[in-house]
Amino acid sequence: MSDVVNAAVKKLSEKIDSFDSTAKFVITDEGAIMIDEDGVRAGDDDAEVTLTASRDVFEGILNGDVNPATAFMTGKLKVDGSMGVAMQLGQKLS
Repeated sequence: MSDVVNAAVKKLSEKIDSFDSTAKFVITDEGAIMIDEDGVRAGDDDAEVTLTASRDVFEGILNGDVNPATAFMTGKLKVDGSMGVAMQLGQKLS
């Protein structure tokens, strides 16, 4: 697994203590991260929503420099699946 994914798992674990749905972050050219009731981990399982972004956008979302809604509206963050689950996840990250 890439260092970027490992660092992201650690950072997301600090922000998200529980999540009742399943979500996947795909970091382009780096790997994928799963978020579910078991926590945050590297993985590429099926999820209710998949969010895809570049490393820079993803890191910006994590550190608060990039607003997820703005990234989505400008095409920098792609969402495939349940928009409701994506919004729940966005609330956890803010």
